[in-house]
Amino acid sequence: MKKVWWKESVVYQIYPRSFQDSNGDGIGDLPGIIRRLDYLKELGVDVLWISPFYKSPGRDNGYDISDYQAIQAEFGSMEDFDRLLAEAHARGLRVVIDLVVNHTSNQHPWFIESRAHRSSPKRDYYIWRDGQNGGPPNNWGSNFSGSAWTLDEATGQYYLHTFGDFQPDLNWDNPAVREEVFRMMRWWCDKGVDGFRMDVISMISKTPDMPDGELKPGSTYGSFAPYVVNGPHVHQYLQQMNREVLSCYNLLTVGECSGLTVDQACHYANEGGTELSMAFQFEHMDLDGGESFKWNTRKIDIVELKALLTKWQKGLEGRAWNSLYWCNHDQPRIVSRMGDDSTPALREKSAKVLALCLHMMQGTPYVYQGEELGMTNAPFGELSDFRDIESINAYHELTETGVMEPARMLECLRYKSRDNARTPMQWDASPNAGFTEGTPWIMVNPNYTELNAAEQLARPDSVFHFYQELIRLRHTHEIIVYGSYDLLLPDHPQIYAYTRTLGQQKLLCVCNLTGRPAACTLPDGFADAQILACVGPQPHGTAITLGPWEGFALLHL
Repeated sequence: MKKVWWKESVVYQIYPRSFQDSNGDGIGDLPGIIRRLDYLKELGVDVLWISPFYKSPGRDNGYDISDYQAIQAEFGSMEDFDRLLAEAHARGLRVVIDLVVNHTSNQHPWFIESRAHRSSPKRDYYIWRDGQNGGPPNNWGSNFSGSAWTLDEATGQYYLHTFGDFQPDLNWDNPAVREEVFRMMRWWCDKGVDGFRMDVISMISKTPDMPDGELKPGSTYGSFAPYVVNGPHVHQYLQQMNREVLSCYNLLTVGECSGLTVDQACHYANEGGTELSMAFQFEHMDLDGGESFKWNTRKIDIVELKALLTKWQKGLEGRAWNSLYWCNHDQPRIVSRMGDDSTPALREKSAKVLALCLHMMQGTPYVYQGEELGMTNAPFGELSDFRDIESINAYHELTETGVMEPARMLECLRYKSRDNARTPMQWDASPNAGFTEGTPWIMVNPNYTELNAAEQLARPDSVFHFYQELIRLRHTHEIIVYGSYDLLLPDHPQIYAYTRTLGQQKLLCVCNLTGRPAACTLPDGFADAQILACVGPQPHGTAITLGPWEGFALLHL
Protein backbone atom coordinates (compact mmCIF):
# COMPACT_ATOMS: atom_id res chain seq x y z
CA MET A 1 0.00 0.00 0.00
CA LYS A 2 1.41 3.36 -1.02
CA LYS A 3 2.10 5.80 1.81
CA VAL A 4 0.95 9.35 1.10
CA TRP A 5 0.25 12.37 3.29
CA TRP A 6 -3.50 12.42 2.85
CA LYS A 7 -3.85 8.85 4.12
CA GLU A 8 -2.12 9.93 7.33
CA SER A 9 -4.15 13.12 7.78
CA VAL A 10 -7.26 14.09 9.71
CA VAL A 11 -9.59 16.52 7.90
CA TYR A 12 -11.72 19.16 9.64
CA GLN A 13 -14.73 20.49 7.75
CA ILE A 14 -15.66 24.15 8.17
CA TYR A 15 -19.10 25.40 7.17
CA PRO A 16 -18.10 29.06 6.92
CA ARG A 17 -21.57 30.55 7.35
CA SER A 18 -21.79 29.00 10.83
CA PHE A 19 -18.17 28.90 12.06
CA GLN A 20 -17.21 32.41 13.22
CA ASP A 21 -18.58 35.84 12.38
CA SER A 22 -16.01 38.65 12.51
CA ASN A 23 -18.10 41.72 11.57
CA GLY A 24 -21.39 41.35 13.45
CA ASP A 25 -23.66 40.64 10.48
CA GLY A 26 -24.66 37.25 11.91
CA ILE A 27 -22.93 35.26 9.15
CA GLY A 28 -19.62 33.48 9.55
CA ASP A 29 -16.80 34.61 7.27
CA LEU A 30 -13.21 34.05 6.16
CA PRO A 31 -11.66 36.48 8.71
CA GLY A 32 -13.58 34.54 11.36
CA ILE A 33 -11.91 31.31 10.24
CA ILE A 34 -8.51 33.01 10.45
CA ARG A 35 -9.32 34.03 14.03
CA ARG A 36 -9.87 30.36 14.97
CA LEU A 37 -6.88 28.74 13.22
CA ASP A 38 -4.96 28.37 16.47
CA TYR A 39 -7.88 26.40 17.91
CA LEU A 40 -7.73 24.01 14.95
CA LYS A 41 -3.98 23.71 15.27
CA GLU A 42 -4.41 22.84 18.95
CA LEU A 43 -6.98 20.18 18.06
CA GLY A 44 -4.27 18.64 15.89
CA VAL A 45 -6.01 18.27 12.53
CA ASP A 46 -3.97 18.40 9.32
CA VAL A 47 -6.39 19.61 6.64
CA LEU A 48 -9.22 22.15 6.58
CA TRP A 49 -12.04 21.49 4.13
CA ILE A 50 -13.93 24.75 3.69
CA SER A 51 -17.45 24.55 2.28
CA PRO A 52 -18.37 27.01 -0.51
CA PHE A 53 -17.58 30.70 -0.07
CA TYR A 54 -17.82 31.64 -3.75
CA LYS A 55 -20.04 34.33 -5.21
CA SER A 56 -23.57 32.99 -5.04
CA PRO A 57 -27.20 34.07 -4.70
CA GLY A 58 -27.15 31.81 -1.63
CA ARG A 59 -30.36 29.93 -2.28
CA ASP A 60 -28.64 26.64 -1.38
CA ASN A 61 -26.16 28.15 1.07
CA GLY A 62 -23.41 28.58 -1.49
CA TYR A 63 -23.88 25.39 -3.50
CA ASP A 64 -25.39 27.55 -6.25
CA ILE A 65 -22.30 29.32 -7.60
CA SER A 66 -22.50 32.32 -9.92
CA ASP A 67 -18.73 32.96 -10.12
CA TYR A 68 -16.16 30.26 -9.34
CA GLN A 69 -13.32 32.79 -9.04
CA ALA A 70 -14.88 35.38 -6.76
CA ILE A 71 -15.74 35.47 -3.04
CA GLN A 72 -19.29 36.08 -1.83
CA ALA A 73 -19.18 39.50 -0.14
CA GLU A 74 -20.72 38.26 3.13
CA PHE A 75 -17.73 35.89 3.52
CA GLY A 76 -15.08 38.53 2.80
CA SER A 77 -12.76 39.19 -0.14
CA MET A 78 -10.18 37.35 -2.22
CA GLU A 79 -7.56 39.13 -0.13
CA ASP A 80 -9.14 37.51 2.94
CA PHE A 81 -8.94 34.10 1.29
CA ASP A 82 -5.29 34.64 0.34
CA ARG A 83 -4.55 35.61 3.95
CA LEU A 84 -6.44 32.56 5.25
CA LEU A 85 -4.42 30.31 2.96
CA ALA A 86 -1.13 31.89 4.06
CA GLU A 87 -2.03 31.78 7.77
CA ALA A 88 -3.16 28.15 7.55
CA HIS A 89 -0.01 27.11 5.70
CA ALA A 90 2.12 28.95 8.26
CA ARG A 91 0.59 26.67 10.93
CA GLY A 92 1.13 23.52 8.87
CA LEU A 93 -2.55 23.26 7.97
CA ARG A 94 -3.53 22.42 4.40
CA VAL A 95 -6.67 23.86 2.80
CA VAL A 96 -9.14 21.92 0.64
CA ILE A 97 -12.01 23.77 -1.06
CA ASP A 98 -15.36 22.66 -2.43
CA LEU A 99 -15.64 22.02 -6.15
CA VAL A 100 -19.30 22.31 -7.21
CA VAL A 101 -19.37 21.52 -10.93
CA ASN A 102 -22.36 19.26 -11.46
CA HIS A 103 -24.37 22.47 -11.64
CA THR A 104 -24.05 26.24 -11.38
CA SER A 105 -26.40 28.98 -10.26
CA ASN A 106 -28.91 30.17 -12.82
CA GLN A 107 -27.22 33.55 -12.28
CA HIS A 108 -23.89 32.29 -13.62
CA PRO A 109 -22.91 34.15 -16.83
CA TRP A 110 -22.68 30.81 -18.65
CA PHE A 111 -26.34 30.05 -17.97
CA ILE A 112 -27.52 33.58 -18.65
CA GLU A 113 -25.88 33.31 -22.07
CA SER A 114 -27.05 29.72 -22.56
CA ARG A 115 -30.71 30.59 -22.08
CA ALA A 116 -30.53 33.79 -24.17
CA HIS A 117 -31.48 31.93 -27.35
CA ARG A 118 -31.26 28.45 -28.84
CA SER A 119 -28.31 29.37 -31.06
CA SER A 120 -26.24 30.81 -28.19
CA PRO A 121 -22.58 29.66 -28.27
CA LYS A 122 -23.08 28.48 -24.67
CA ARG A 123 -26.44 26.79 -25.25
CA ASP A 124 -24.74 23.40 -25.03
CA TYR A 125 -23.06 24.26 -21.71
CA TYR A 126 -26.26 23.02 -20.07
CA ILE A 127 -28.76 20.22 -20.73
CA TRP A 128 -31.78 21.39 -22.75
CA ARG A 129 -34.59 19.17 -24.05
CA ASP A 130 -37.92 19.59 -25.74
CA GLY A 131 -40.99 18.76 -23.66
CA GLN A 132 -43.27 15.77 -24.21
CA ASN A 133 -47.07 15.65 -24.21
CA GLY A 134 -47.32 19.20 -22.95
CA GLY A 135 -44.99 18.59 -20.02
CA PRO A 136 -41.33 17.95 -19.11
CA PRO A 137 -39.07 15.63 -21.14
CA ASN A 138 -39.46 12.85 -18.54
CA ASN A 139 -40.81 12.23 -15.03
CA TRP A 140 -37.59 12.80 -13.10
CA GLY A 141 -37.91 14.43 -9.69
CA SER A 142 -35.39 16.89 -8.26
CA ASN A 143 -33.43 16.15 -5.07
CA PHE A 144 -35.06 19.31 -3.70
CA SER A 145 -38.65 18.27 -4.50
CA GLY A 146 -40.72 18.86 -7.63
CA SER A 147 -39.72 18.16 -11.20
CA ALA A 148 -36.06 18.02 -12.26
CA TRP A 149 -37.01 20.08 -15.34
CA THR A 150 -37.99 23.73 -15.67
CA LEU A 151 -39.47 25.28 -18.80
CA ASP A 152 -37.70 28.35 -20.13
CA GLU A 153 -40.59 30.31 -21.63
CA ALA A 154 -38.39 32.43 -23.88
CA THR A 155 -36.77 29.54 -25.76
CA GLY A 156 -39.52 26.94 -25.33
CA GLN A 157 -37.24 24.21 -23.98
CA TYR A 158 -36.71 22.64 -20.56
CA TYR A 159 -33.40 22.64 -18.69
CA LEU A 160 -32.32 19.86 -16.31
CA HIS A 161 -31.66 20.58 -12.63
CA THR A 162 -31.11 17.55 -10.43
CA PHE A 163 -31.25 19.92 -7.44
CA GLY A 164 -33.07 23.29 -7.22
CA ASP A 165 -34.58 24.95 -10.29
CA PHE A 166 -31.99 27.69 -9.67
CA GLN A 167 -29.17 25.10 -10.10
CA PRO A 168 -29.07 24.04 -13.77
CA ASP A 169 -26.86 21.01 -14.48
CA LEU A 170 -23.76 21.52 -16.60
CA ASN A 171 -23.36 19.43 -19.75
CA TRP A 172 -20.11 17.57 -19.16
CA ASP A 173 -20.41 15.90 -22.57
CA ASN A 174 -19.37 19.25 -24.03
CA PRO A 175 -15.52 19.40 -24.14
CA ALA A 176 -15.67 23.19 -23.76
CA VAL A 177 -17.39 22.79 -20.37
CA ARG A 178 -14.71 20.41 -19.17
CA GLU A 179 -11.95 22.78 -20.25
CA GLU A 180 -13.65 25.70 -18.50
CA VAL A 181 -13.79 23.66 -15.28
CA PHE A 182 -10.18 22.47 -15.58
CA ARG A 183 -8.96 26.01 -16.24
CA MET A 184 -10.74 27.21 -13.10
CA MET A 185 -9.28 24.36 -11.04
CA ARG A 186 -5.74 25.18 -12.22
CA TRP A 187 -6.32 28.79 -11.15
CA TRP A 188 -7.10 27.71 -7.57
CA CYS A 189 -4.23 25.19 -7.51
CA ASP A 190 -1.79 27.86 -8.67
CA LYS A 191 -3.10 30.05 -5.87
CA GLY A 192 -1.98 27.34 -3.45
CA VAL A 193 -5.01 25.29 -2.39
CA ASP A 194 -4.22 21.73 -1.37
CA GLY A 195 -7.14 19.89 -2.88
CA PHE A 196 -10.83 19.66 -3.68
CA ARG A 197 -13.90 18.08 -2.14
CA MET A 198 -16.02 17.41 -5.22
CA ASP A 199 -19.74 17.92 -4.72
CA VAL A 200 -21.98 15.15 -6.19
CA ILE A 201 -19.19 14.37 -8.65
CA SER A 202 -20.64 10.94 -9.47
CA MET A 203 -23.58 12.72 -11.18
CA ILE A 204 -21.72 14.71 -13.86
CA SER A 205 -22.32 12.21 -16.70
CA LYS A 206 -25.92 11.60 -17.78
CA THR A 207 -27.36 8.81 -19.93
CA PRO A 208 -28.26 10.58 -23.20
CA ASP A 209 -31.71 9.06 -23.79
CA MET A 210 -32.99 10.00 -20.28
CA PRO A 211 -35.98 7.64 -19.94
CA ASP A 212 -38.64 7.91 -17.23
CA GLY A 213 -37.50 6.76 -13.80
CA GLU A 214 -39.09 4.50 -11.20
CA LEU A 215 -41.46 6.44 -8.96
CA LYS A 216 -39.90 7.65 -5.70
CA PRO A 217 -41.62 6.61 -2.42
CA GLY A 218 -44.42 9.03 -1.62
CA SER A 219 -43.82 11.06 -4.79
CA THR A 220 -45.33 11.52 -8.22
CA TYR A 221 -41.82 11.87 -9.65
CA GLY A 222 -39.44 9.23 -10.93
CA SER A 223 -35.87 8.57 -9.82
CA PHE A 224 -33.11 9.83 -12.11
CA ALA A 225 -30.45 7.81 -10.25
CA PRO A 226 -30.00 4.93 -12.76
CA TYR A 227 -29.40 7.43 -15.57
CA VAL A 228 -27.35 10.06 -13.72
CA VAL A 229 -25.47 8.49 -10.79
CA ASN A 230 -22.20 6.83 -11.91
CA GLY A 231 -23.13 7.72 -15.49
CA PRO A 232 -21.60 6.37 -18.70
CA HIS A 233 -18.58 8.71 -18.98
CA VAL A 234 -17.92 9.74 -15.37
CA HIS A 235 -14.63 7.83 -15.09
CA GLN A 236 -13.47 9.02 -18.50
CA TYR A 237 -14.05 12.63 -17.46
CA LEU A 238 -12.39 12.23 -14.05
CA GLN A 239 -9.37 10.54 -15.62
CA GLN A 240 -9.10 13.49 -18.01
CA MET A 241 -9.34 15.84 -15.01
CA ASN A 242 -6.60 13.86 -13.30
CA ARG A 243 -4.29 13.96 -16.32
CA GLU A 244 -4.80 17.62 -17.06
CA VAL A 245 -5.05 19.06 -13.53
CA LEU A 246 -4.87 16.84 -10.46
CA SER A 247 -1.69 14.92 -11.29
CA CYS A 248 0.15 18.21 -11.81
CA TYR A 249 -0.19 19.15 -8.12
CA ASN A 250 0.16 17.45 -4.71
CA LEU A 251 -3.52 17.33 -3.79
CA LEU A 252 -6.11 15.62 -1.62
CA THR A 253 -9.22 14.95 -3.68
CA VAL A 254 -12.39 13.42 -2.34
CA GLY A 255 -15.55 12.82 -4.34
CA GLU A 256 -19.06 12.96 -2.93
CA CYS A 257 -20.45 9.86 -4.63
CA SER A 258 -24.04 8.96 -3.88
CA GLY A 259 -25.12 5.50 -4.99
CA LEU A 260 -21.56 4.21 -4.65
CA THR A 261 -20.68 0.52 -4.47
CA VAL A 262 -17.37 -0.95 -3.31
CA ASP A 263 -16.38 -1.87 -6.87
CA GLN A 264 -17.25 1.60 -8.16
CA ALA A 265 -15.24 3.18 -5.34
CA CYS A 266 -12.26 1.15 -6.54
CA HIS A 267 -12.51 3.08 -9.80
CA TYR A 268 -13.00 6.54 -8.28
CA ALA A 269 -10.32 6.11 -5.59
CA ASN A 270 -8.07 3.46 -7.08
CA GLU A 271 -4.58 2.87 -5.67
CA GLY A 272 -3.15 3.66 -9.10
CA GLY A 273 -4.17 7.28 -8.58
CA THR A 274 -5.81 7.76 -11.97
CA GLU A 275 -8.88 9.55 -10.58
CA LEU A 276 -9.37 10.73 -6.97
CA SER A 277 -7.68 10.19 -3.61
CA MET A 278 -10.84 8.85 -1.98
CA ALA A 279 -14.62 8.96 -2.16
CA PHE A 280 -17.46 9.50 0.29
CA GLN A 281 -19.98 6.66 0.34
CA PHE A 282 -23.40 7.05 1.96
CA GLU A 283 -24.56 3.52 2.66
CA HIS A 284 -24.06 3.77 6.42
CA MET A 285 -26.06 7.02 6.35
CA ASP A 286 -28.91 5.09 4.72
CA LEU A 287 -29.28 2.44 7.41
CA ASP A 288 -31.98 4.58 9.01
CA GLY A 289 -33.34 5.67 5.62
CA GLY A 290 -31.26 8.83 5.74
CA GLU A 291 -30.56 8.86 2.01
CA SER A 292 -33.43 6.95 0.39
CA PHE A 293 -36.30 8.48 2.38
CA LYS A 294 -34.80 10.51 5.20
CA TRP A 295 -37.97 11.84 6.80
CA ASN A 296 -38.29 9.33 9.60
CA THR A 297 -37.03 8.90 13.18
CA ARG A 298 -35.62 5.37 12.90
CA LYS A 299 -32.36 4.43 14.62
CA ILE A 300 -29.38 2.73 12.96
CA ASP A 301 -29.10 -0.99 13.80
CA ILE A 302 -25.68 -1.88 15.27
CA VAL A 303 -25.39 -5.30 13.59
CA GLU A 304 -26.27 -3.82 10.19
CA LEU A 305 -23.80 -0.97 10.76
CA LYS A 306 -20.97 -3.38 11.55
CA ALA A 307 -21.66 -5.50 8.49
CA LEU A 308 -21.80 -2.51 6.19
CA LEU A 309 -18.70 -0.69 7.45
CA THR A 310 -16.81 -4.00 7.41
CA LYS A 311 -17.85 -4.50 3.78
CA TRP A 312 -16.19 -1.18 2.98
CA GLN A 313 -13.12 -1.77 5.13
CA LYS A 314 -12.41 -5.18 3.59
CA GLY A 315 -13.63 -4.34 0.10
CA LEU A 316 -11.30 -1.36 -0.34
CA GLU A 317 -8.29 -2.91 1.41
CA GLY A 318 -5.31 -2.65 -0.91
CA ARG A 319 -7.53 -1.42 -3.76
CA ALA A 320 -8.73 2.06 -2.81
CA TRP A 321 -8.74 4.44 0.14
CA ASN A 322 -11.57 4.94 2.60
CA SER A 323 -13.01 8.20 3.90
CA LEU A 324 -14.37 7.94 7.46
CA TYR A 325 -17.15 10.17 8.73
CA TRP A 326 -20.23 10.38 10.92
CA CYS A 327 -21.09 14.03 10.31
CA ASN A 328 -21.00 16.71 7.65
CA HIS A 329 -23.04 19.74 6.58
CA ASP A 330 -25.74 17.47 5.10
CA GLN A 331 -26.21 15.13 8.08
CA PRO A 332 -27.77 15.58 11.53
CA ARG A 333 -25.48 15.46 14.54
CA ILE A 334 -24.26 11.94 15.23
CA VAL A 335 -24.66 12.24 19.02
CA SER A 336 -28.38 12.87 18.50
CA ARG A 337 -28.68 10.36 15.67
CA MET A 338 -26.78 7.37 17.11
CA GLY A 339 -25.70 8.39 20.59
CA ASP A 340 -27.55 9.74 23.63
CA ASP A 341 -27.94 13.49 24.08
CA SER A 342 -30.42 13.21 26.97
CA THR A 343 -27.91 14.20 29.69
CA PRO A 344 -24.49 15.90 29.61
CA ALA A 345 -22.75 12.76 30.92
CA LEU A 346 -24.31 10.42 28.35
CA ARG A 347 -23.78 12.96 25.57
CA GLU A 348 -20.05 13.09 26.31
CA LYS A 349 -19.62 9.33 26.69
CA SER A 350 -21.53 8.55 23.50
CA ALA A 351 -19.68 11.27 21.57
CA LYS A 352 -16.35 9.81 22.67
CA VAL A 353 -17.15 6.16 21.97
CA LEU A 354 -18.57 6.96 18.52
CA ALA A 355 -15.36 8.85 17.77
CA LEU A 356 -13.20 5.99 19.04
CA CYS A 357 -15.08 3.47 16.92
CA LEU A 358 -14.56 5.49 13.74
CA HIS A 359 -11.04 6.87 14.23
CA MET A 360 -9.42 3.47 14.81
CA MET A 361 -10.53 2.26 11.35
CA GLN A 362 -8.54 2.37 8.11
CA GLY A 363 -9.16 5.52 6.11
CA THR A 364 -8.92 9.29 6.41
CA PRO A 365 -11.17 10.60 9.22
CA TYR A 366 -13.29 13.72 8.72
CA VAL A 367 -14.33 15.82 11.71
CA TYR A 368 -17.23 18.22 11.14
CA GLN A 369 -17.15 21.51 13.06
CA GLY A 370 -18.50 21.02 16.56
CA GLU A 371 -18.30 17.23 16.34
CA GLU A 372 -15.14 17.46 18.47
CA LEU A 373 -17.32 19.04 21.18
CA GLY A 374 -20.21 16.59 20.89
CA MET A 375 -22.58 19.25 19.54
CA THR A 376 -26.18 18.06 19.27
CA ASN A 377 -29.24 18.56 17.11
CA ALA A 378 -31.08 21.81 17.77
CA PRO A 379 -34.55 22.11 19.33
CA PHE A 380 -36.19 23.65 16.27
CA GLY A 381 -39.79 24.63 16.87
CA GLU A 382 -41.86 25.60 13.84
CA LEU A 383 -41.08 25.50 10.12
CA SER A 384 -40.03 29.17 10.31
CA ASP A 385 -37.00 28.10 12.38
CA PHE A 386 -35.57 26.14 9.44
CA ARG A 387 -33.43 27.62 6.67
CA ASP A 388 -32.55 24.56 4.57
CA ILE A 389 -34.32 24.52 1.21
CA GLU A 390 -34.42 20.71 1.12
CA SER A 391 -36.22 20.61 4.48
CA ILE A 392 -38.67 23.41 3.68
CA ASN A 393 -39.54 22.02 0.24
CA ALA A 394 -39.99 18.50 1.63
CA TYR A 395 -42.32 19.80 4.34
CA HIS A 396 -44.57 21.49 1.80
CA GLU A 397 -44.52 18.63 -0.69
CA LEU A 398 -45.19 15.85 1.83
CA THR A 399 -47.78 17.66 3.95
CA GLU A 400 -49.69 19.20 1.06
CA THR A 401 -49.99 15.84 -0.68
CA GLY A 402 -51.11 14.12 2.52
CA VAL A 403 -48.10 11.80 2.75
CA MET A 404 -47.15 13.20 6.18
CA GLU A 405 -49.08 15.00 8.91
CA PRO A 406 -47.58 18.44 9.71
CA ALA A 407 -46.72 17.55 13.32
CA ARG A 408 -45.04 14.30 12.28
CA MET A 409 -43.13 16.04 9.49
CA LEU A 410 -41.80 18.64 11.92
CA GLU A 411 -40.69 15.83 14.23
CA CYS A 412 -38.77 14.26 11.34
CA LEU A 413 -37.25 17.62 10.36
CA ARG A 414 -35.99 18.14 13.91
CA TYR A 415 -34.30 14.75 13.75
CA LYS A 416 -32.93 14.66 10.20
CA SER A 417 -32.80 18.20 8.75
CA ARG A 418 -29.47 19.41 7.43
CA ASP A 419 -29.99 22.54 9.55
CA ASN A 420 -28.99 20.49 12.61
CA ALA A 421 -25.42 20.60 11.30
CA ARG A 422 -25.62 24.28 10.44
CA THR A 423 -26.41 25.94 13.76
CA PRO A 424 -23.52 28.19 14.84
CA MET A 425 -20.32 26.80 16.30
CA GLN A 426 -20.49 26.95 20.10
CA TRP A 427 -17.33 28.78 21.16
CA ASP A 428 -18.16 29.93 24.68
CA ALA A 429 -20.99 30.83 27.08
CA SER A 430 -21.26 34.48 26.00
CA PRO A 431 -24.31 35.64 24.00
CA ASN A 432 -24.82 33.69 20.75
CA ALA A 433 -22.14 31.23 21.86
CA GLY A 434 -19.39 33.67 20.87
CA PHE A 435 -20.29 33.14 17.22
CA THR A 436 -21.50 36.69 16.50
CA GLU A 437 -22.20 40.03 18.12
CA GLY A 438 -25.16 40.45 15.77
CA THR A 439 -28.25 38.38 15.05
CA PRO A 440 -27.25 34.89 13.85
CA TRP A 441 -28.61 33.79 10.47
CA ILE A 442 -30.00 30.62 12.09
CA MET A 443 -30.78 29.82 15.70
CA VAL A 444 -28.00 29.05 18.16
CA ASN A 445 -28.56 25.81 20.06
CA PRO A 446 -29.51 26.96 23.58
CA ASN A 447 -27.31 24.28 25.17
CA TYR A 448 -24.26 26.43 24.29
CA THR A 449 -24.10 27.74 27.85
CA GLU A 450 -22.86 24.34 29.02
CA LEU A 451 -21.63 22.82 25.73
CA ASN A 452 -18.90 25.04 24.26
CA ALA A 453 -15.26 25.02 23.23
CA ALA A 454 -14.00 27.29 26.04
CA GLU A 455 -15.39 24.97 28.73
CA GLN A 456 -13.99 21.88 27.03
CA LEU A 457 -10.54 23.34 26.40
CA ALA A 458 -10.27 24.01 30.14
CA ARG A 459 -11.35 20.46 31.13
CA PRO A 460 -8.90 17.58 30.50
CA ASP A 461 -11.60 14.87 30.28
CA SER A 462 -13.69 16.70 27.67
CA VAL A 463 -14.80 15.46 24.26
CA PHE A 464 -12.40 17.98 22.68
CA HIS A 465 -9.38 16.50 24.47
CA PHE A 466 -10.51 12.98 23.57
CA TYR A 467 -10.60 13.93 19.87
CA GLN A 468 -7.22 15.60 20.30
CA GLU A 469 -5.83 12.33 21.68
CA LEU A 470 -7.35 10.22 18.88
CA ILE A 471 -5.70 12.50 16.31
CA ARG A 472 -2.37 12.30 18.15
CA LEU A 473 -2.59 8.50 18.22
CA ARG A 474 -3.19 8.36 14.46
CA HIS A 475 -0.12 10.52 13.93
CA THR A 476 1.93 8.30 16.27
CA HIS A 477 0.94 4.73 15.38
CA GLU A 478 1.25 3.61 11.78
CA ILE A 479 -1.00 0.62 12.48
CA ILE A 480 -4.00 2.97 12.86
CA VAL A 481 -3.41 4.31 9.36
CA TYR A 482 -2.22 1.30 7.41
CA GLY A 483 -3.14 -1.80 9.42
CA SER A 484 -5.59 -4.32 7.96
CA TYR A 485 -9.05 -4.58 9.54
CA ASP A 486 -10.99 -7.61 10.79
CA LEU A 487 -14.40 -7.63 12.47
CA LEU A 488 -15.05 -9.52 15.72
CA LEU A 489 -18.43 -10.44 17.23
CA PRO A 490 -20.40 -9.70 14.05
CA ASP A 491 -23.76 -10.64 15.59
CA HIS A 492 -23.37 -8.93 18.96
CA PRO A 493 -26.26 -6.45 19.17
CA GLN A 494 -24.38 -3.86 21.24
CA ILE A 495 -20.63 -4.16 20.80
CA TYR A 496 -18.62 -3.08 17.76
CA ALA A 497 -15.23 -4.83 18.05
CA TYR A 498 -12.49 -5.18 15.47
CA THR A 499 -8.76 -5.67 15.15
CA ARG A 500 -6.13 -3.90 13.07
CA THR A 501 -2.97 -5.74 12.06
CA LEU A 502 0.36 -4.44 10.73
CA GLY A 503 3.26 -6.86 10.71
CA GLN A 504 3.59 -8.25 14.26
CA GLN A 505 1.50 -5.47 15.78
CA LYS A 506 -2.16 -5.88 16.62
CA LEU A 507 -4.68 -3.30 17.75
CA LEU A 508 -8.06 -4.11 19.30
CA CYS A 509 -10.97 -1.65 19.37
CA VAL A 510 -14.06 -2.52 21.43
CA CYS A 511 -17.03 -0.13 21.70
CA ASN A 512 -20.43 -0.47 23.35
CA LEU A 513 -22.67 1.59 21.08
CA THR A 514 -25.74 1.34 23.29
CA GLY A 515 -27.06 2.70 26.60
CA ARG A 516 -27.04 -0.74 28.26
CA PRO A 517 -24.14 -2.73 29.79
CA ALA A 518 -22.54 -5.26 27.45
CA ALA A 519 -20.19 -8.18 28.09
CA CYS A 520 -17.49 -9.73 25.94
CA THR A 521 -14.24 -11.68 26.18
CA LEU A 522 -10.96 -10.28 24.91
CA PRO A 523 -9.14 -12.23 22.18
CA ASP A 524 -5.92 -14.02 23.09
CA GLY A 525 -2.90 -11.77 23.48
CA PHE A 526 -4.66 -8.63 24.66
CA ALA A 527 -4.94 -9.24 28.42
CA ASP A 528 -1.76 -7.23 29.10
CA ALA A 529 -1.80 -4.98 26.05
CA GLN A 530 -1.09 -1.26 26.11
CA ILE A 531 -4.18 0.91 26.55
CA LEU A 532 -4.24 3.51 23.77
CA ALA A 533 -7.59 5.12 24.50
CA CYS A 534 -10.44 4.48 26.88
CA VAL A 535 -13.99 5.69 27.50
CA GLY A 536 -14.96 4.56 31.02
CA PRO A 537 -12.90 2.33 33.35
CA GLN A 538 -9.75 0.70 32.04
CA PRO A 539 -10.28 -2.96 31.10
CA HIS A 540 -8.77 -5.65 33.37
CA GLY A 541 -8.50 -9.36 32.64
CA THR A 542 -10.14 -11.03 29.67
CA ALA A 543 -13.81 -11.08 30.67
CA ILE A 544 -15.01 -7.51 30.18
CA THR A 545 -18.28 -5.80 30.97
CA LEU A 546 -18.62 -2.41 29.33
CA GLY A 547 -20.98 0.14 30.80
CA PRO A 548 -23.29 2.21 28.57
CA TRP A 549 -21.33 4.05 25.86
CA GLU A 550 -17.94 2.74 26.96
CA GLY A 551 -15.05 1.43 24.92
CA PHE A 552 -11.30 1.10 24.57
CA ALA A 553 -8.45 0.55 22.13
CA LEU A 554 -5.54 -1.75 23.03
CA LEU A 555 -2.19 -2.19 21.28
CA HIS A 556 -0.35 -5.52 21.40
CA LEU A 557 3.27 -5.13 20.30
